[in-house]
Amino acid sequence: MKINWGTGLVIGMLAFISFIMYFVVTMMSSKEFDHDLVVEDYYKAELHYQQDIDAERNALGMGEKITLENNKTGIIIHFPEELDLEVLDGQVNFYRPSNKLLDFSIPFSEIDSKTFAVPSEKLVGGRWNVSVNWKQDGKEFLFKKEINH
Repeated sequence: MKINWGTGLVIGMLAFISFIMYFVVTMMSSKEFDHDLVVEDYYKAELHYQQDIDAERNALGMGEKITLENNKTGIIIHFPEELDLEVLDGQVNFYRPSNKLLDFSIPFSEIDSKTFAVPSEKLVGGRWNVSVNWKQDGKEFLFKKEINH
């Protein structure tokens, strides 16, 4: 049986459309490729964006800054001596952009020293957004850092 160029063109187009539809259906139905929004209520988060900018500016104005150290054992957070973690109301947030189920927070009440280590067992390899937010003397402070662990 001979196939002329018109029939070959139609068969080629149908094969290409089938190929594309297979990948669309695979991406839409597979949980492996499930990508969530950065935040659930992004309109509400956008309204507080200027407050976050001001809080970051307050944290940058501190004499000694929070530092993060990334090594094989985990992530080590060094708090400045001027921060009294027992008195302050704040928390350390670990946000995983690729999977919201891995996100977790650690309140200051669970941190017992100026150097706090998060073990590698709690962290999956890849990118993490670490943010530390607290209130001191009626002012809000925010420290943000992206880390690849």
